[in-house]
Amino acid sequence: MVSGAAGADAPAGGFVQLLNPDGERADSYTTPDGVTYSADFTDDEYRELYTDLVMVRRLDAEGLALQRQGELGLWASLLGQEAAQVGAGRAMRPQDMAFPSYREHGVLYTRGIDPIMPFGLFRGIDQGGWDPNEFKFGIYTLVIGAHTLHATGYAMGINLDGKTGTPDGEAAIAFFGDGSTSQGEVNEAFVWSSVYNAPLVFFCQNNQWAISEPLERQTRIPLYRRADGFGFPGIRVDGNDVLASYAVTRAALDNARTGNGPTLIEAYTYRMGAHTSSDDPTRYRDAGEVEAWKAKDPISRMKSFLTKQQIADDTFFQQVENDVTKIALDLRERVMALPDPRPVSMFDNVYPQGSPRIDAQRRQFTDYEALFGSGH
Repeated sequence: MVSGAAGADAPAGGFVQLLNPDGERADSYTTPDGVTYSADFTDDEYRELYTDLVMVRRLDAEGLALQRQGELGLWASLLGQEAAQVGAGRAMRPQDMAFPSYREHGVLYTRGIDPIMPFGLFRGIDQGGWDPNEFKFGIYTLVIGAHTLHATGYAMGINLDGKTGTPDGEAAIAFFGDGSTSQGEVNEAFVWSSVYNAPLVFFCQNNQWAISEPLERQTRIPLYRRADGFGFPGIRVDGNDVLASYAVTRAALDNARTGNGPTLIEAYTYRMGAHTSSDDPTRYRDAGEVEAWKAKDPISRMKSFLTKQQIADDTFFQQVENDVTKIALDLRERVMALPDPRPVSMFDNVYPQGSPRIDAQRRQFTDYEALFGSGH
């Protein structure tokens, strides 16, 4: 184990990496400007991180399968992004608040939320299901980039409440994709968080594709460098490396909570599957690109590391598979037992005091639905 250096798989300009695709572990990584990142774990903690990665991937696979079987209206897969989410999620302290977009199932899992919760949302029977205050994890946001402003306002409130300036202070983190950086809301959030020195980490999962648009159609420079123009630091990390994702996020959150303002993290990763279950990536993405990224798989490299360091053996890996399968099958049964959403419920909770126009639309829809009989 030696000090990290830019690996052969790094993009131009490099990134923070502690665990390369071959499972080789570095003690630390020092950036060109002299900032050193490291993460020390016990053997048990290494094994727990691996279990998290496998669990999150399996639960995500169940989501896609259930959507294909007609049990969910939509599913946004995180396949390939497990390390970025698990690393960042585990880096949060209990008092920190997360603001997710709509595919942060891995972060949700690390916050101790019952993994069935997003299934109710994508099945159309609730608005999210969990209490954001209890778990310090906001409701999923499908409006691209809008939640970065929510996160900024929350972080400004942390400052106003005097909850920063010490190692025990609070911080917030907003998760979004590379496509979101083209939205006005995200750039407005950058401005406000900067000038108000908000204790906020912007965690951008650069999975290379904003639906069907490649990264080069979104930016002329690496995304993390955009932070320079707003007056706060930016850092790029290997998003397929759970150790580096943890180290960089923990450092950024601690920097924020002690009063040093926001940071932009670009987690350089890859969306292995479709943007959502309604997308067909074969129409715009080359199969060779996908195969190249498979060699950087976050779970495979962690398994290789555990094996090489004799931290885990085949018995452990098989036990993880058995445990994950049991939990996934239980989740499937619970989702199948959820009630079918009532189509007319889409008119509920639109306006807090109701609306004559919505009431009229509800009546019209109910009359239309009645034409098909009580069995529909």
